[in-house]
Amino acid sequence: MKIGSAPQPAPAGKSPMNRAGWHLRANAAAVGWLVALVVVVLFHRNIPVSGWLMVHLLLLGAVANSILVWSWHFAQALLRGPTPDNRLMVARLVLLNLAVVTVVAGMVSGVWVLTLVGSIGVGLAVAWHAVVLGLRAVKALPSRFGPTVWYYVAACLLLPVGAGVGAALAAGPGGELHARLLLVHMSVNVLGFVGLSVLGTLMTLLPTMLRTRVADGAESVARHGAVPLLVGVLAIAGGAASGAMALSVMGLAVYMAGVVYICLPLARVVRTKAPVSFAPLSAVAALVWLLVALVWLLVLVLTAGSWQGLHRGIEVVAPVLAVGFAAQVLGGALTYLVPVVLGGGPALVKRRTAILDKAAVLRVVLVNAGLVVSLLPVPSIVRVGTTFLVLIGLAWFLPLLGVALFAKVPAAGVPAVGGGTAAAHDPAPRKRWGMAAAGLTAVVLVVVAGVLVDPTALKGVNQAAADTGVAATGQTTTVEMSMKNMRFHPDKVEVPAGNKLVINVVNEDDMVHDLVTEFGADSGRLYPGQKATVDVGVIGADVSGWCSLVGHRQQGMVFSIVAVGAPDTGIPGAGSSADSGMPGMDHGAGDGPAADFDFMKEPGAGFTPHSAVLPSAPEGTMHELTMKVTEAEREVAPGVTQKLWLFNGMAPGPTLRGKVGDKFKITLVNDGSLGHSIDFHAGALAPDQPMRTINPGESLSYSFTATRAGIWMYHCSTMPMSQHIANGMFGAVVIDPPNLAPVDKEYLLVQSEIYAGPQGGVADLAKIQAEKPDAVVFNGYANQYKYAPLPARAGERVRIWVLDAGPNRASSFHVIGGQFDTTWSEGRFLLDGSDASAGAQVLPLAPAQGGFVELSFPEAGNYPFVSHSMVDAERGAAGVFSVSK
Repeated sequence: MKIGSAPQPAPAGKSPMNRAGWHLRANAAAVGWLVALVVVVLFHRNIPVSGWLMVHLLLLGAVANSILVWSWHFAQALLRGPTPDNRLMVARLVLLNLAVVTVVAGMVSGVWVLTLVGSIGVGLAVAWHAVVLGLRAVKALPSRFGPTVWYYVAACLLLPVGAGVGAALAAGPGGELHARLLLVHMSVNVLGFVGLSVLGTLMTLLPTMLRTRVADGAESVARHGAVPLLVGVLAIAGGAASGAMALSVMGLAVYMAGVVYICLPLARVVRTKAPVSFAPLSAVAALVWLLVALVWLLVLVLTAGSWQGLHRGIEVVAPVLAVGFAAQVLGGALTYLVPVVLGGGPALVKRRTAILDKAAVLRVVLVNAGLVVSLLPVPSIVRVGTTFLVLIGLAWFLPLLGVALFAKVPAAGVPAVGGGTAAAHDPAPRKRWGMAAAGLTAVVLVVVAGVLVDPTALKGVNQAAADTGVAATGQTTTVEMSMKNMRFHPDKVEVPAGNKLVINVVNEDDMVHDLVTEFGADSGRLYPGQKATVDVGVIGADVSGWCSLVGHRQQGMVFSIVAVGAPDTGIPGAGSSADSGMPGMDHGAGDGPAADFDFMKEPGAGFTPHSAVLPSAPEGTMHELTMKVTEAEREVAPGVTQKLWLFNGMAPGPTLRGKVGDKFKITLVNDGSLGHSIDFHAGALAPDQPMRTINPGESLSYSFTATRAGIWMYHCSTMPMSQHIANGMFGAVVIDPPNLAPVDKEYLLVQSEIYAGPQGGVADLAKIQAEKPDAVVFNGYANQYKYAPLPARAGERVRIWVLDAGPNRASSFHVIGGQFDTTWSEGRFLLDGSDASAGAQVLPLAPAQGGFVELSFPEAGNYPFVSHSMVDAERGAAGVFSVSK
């Protein structure tokens, strides 16, 4: 029996035209998930949990939809007996897609309950499908390849287990348990649900794609092949769940034997008629990648030594299974099946097939050669380039599908696409070889271009070896290194002098890092979970290395490479070099001249001060705000610029205001180039999740209820925290005390310090740690209210809220010529105005403390305000109230 060689019978009560409409609607979700996948791949740096999304939009979205749709289609073709109604099938697809959307929403938002609910929905939809197919198979009359339907039943019964394990993984278990659950998740979902479905289908679909007969013995293989596959999956998952690695090894071997058993008759078919069009080429390539991934995974399990060690390997193999196996077999199957099920007559089927087969060999070569190169220890820019070629090869299907859907039968005498003959999807050997050469050339050009622009790739010999005259031994020392808790592990590497050093580094931290050495080797930025292979070169002397992101090196993220047996040449070792500063190696540090502060200099024309007016509290009890982290070079004193990290483009950040009992929902979006976080002192809650560091392109939701009055600081709490605060990442939340009396004017002044690096650079961490600020300022700019005084009228009641954001200096707020009759600090009145003879001259505040003062100016004039730590007043913590009559 040849499945798909001719249009299949329409579902009960359906005409062929209605059947085409049914398949268009049924497959629309899978195509939609593929489009979403392409968007995420292109813009993944700006999308939360993009790594998870890329795998799951493909497997959970596109592939799961396709398995349900096409297993239903093939069951109708393979089983004899009455055909069930499609309406309940539609219900299952709707449930599945709503559940997948819920899972995605839960992962992106970090709301685990959504992930759990969505996972339950996925399991219910697919289990329902398994039951329906099973009942259909039991009632059907015997048929030659009817047992294939039991592959689908077994596969769909496995997915609910995998969905449940996925929800458990989303809850965030750590250590060995996470690694074991990940293996369970991958084996049950990918090897079980996807693997059984694909292998069961290809036994009959691949010969149909090749337009040849099924190999002898295939019927027996179809009847028995599911057993080793299912046993293998259960053993792998059972071993991982129980911690018995030997059982998982046995399960992998059994599963691999099952794959080989099924592939033997397929290999005979391919040997009889070699694939030349896109559908069978992709299917065969997918099977090869499945076998490669299984061998790779088996080696990892045998050599990992621990579940944690295996975890790292699984993360490498998973994309191979997703891209090399699942994505290719999906593209190949849809390329063949869509024209067949849409029908419209032989001419239209032929034309659509020709359209979808355009540039078949080129696309297959781009995907597979690009994937091979991306898995090799190549420079990161080469890996990015070849990965992009893989994306082009896979995504090419989508525009071709759009063209094919609107194709029409050409008028008489008008040639169809590709000539309208079989040659349209069976090109001549010369054309096939030309497309293959073009694909390989594209991959080679990307590799060459990447090597030319990557200085690490150009270094055949490390400079340390060249300077010391140490002869290269021709041997390579390979080291496994991880980044975690702002440290390299190990932080000392011993290498025999003359050996080449290669470091396989993985970022196991929750923020972005990189690895650089003093002689130019560079991993590039690594996001959490990402890996890189760094070719340090031949080691001839001690070499130092560090993370070059701002502040990370100063926080102790350094390592040393010790050249064992190298002569003492006086070249600085790792310790001295690591402490030498290495100017320019901190990302964003700037390389201009040192900042020059002149506190008598006026701002330039067009200067706009930071508004000190405190706005009224907004209506309602629920306040929502999106706060974006950005980076910009700003003037912080006349003629002095710094690269600041900002909340919503401001330093200080936007001021929030409310009443006791109000609720705040903040969405933090990191559009910067480093990891950042936010800590609101105005809320009391466990900091683990809402105050965690998020990486560039990620976001988080932070909700709190204001239960106590005060002027509360908020700030970035990412380490080094002092540098993030000093570089502009702070602001105020004003929660009014109950029954606070109205006043004529309210101002807000936030005191902070400036520790200037080079012009255009970020705050100097060494100055911060030495507590030697260049300037102390109100609202982010030195002396700005001297040149743009704050207005008031004589006799008006003025309330001045003051917050000391630090990070280090205390404040002693004082208005020259004024006396405070009301002072309120840290939740209580020090003076409440009830005693007309009582007054205060300063509001003293330690870093992160806040309060307010009230006064009335007795007469018109200019009233300076300062921090009465006079050295601070003289270096920028000063302004003026301009009081009129």
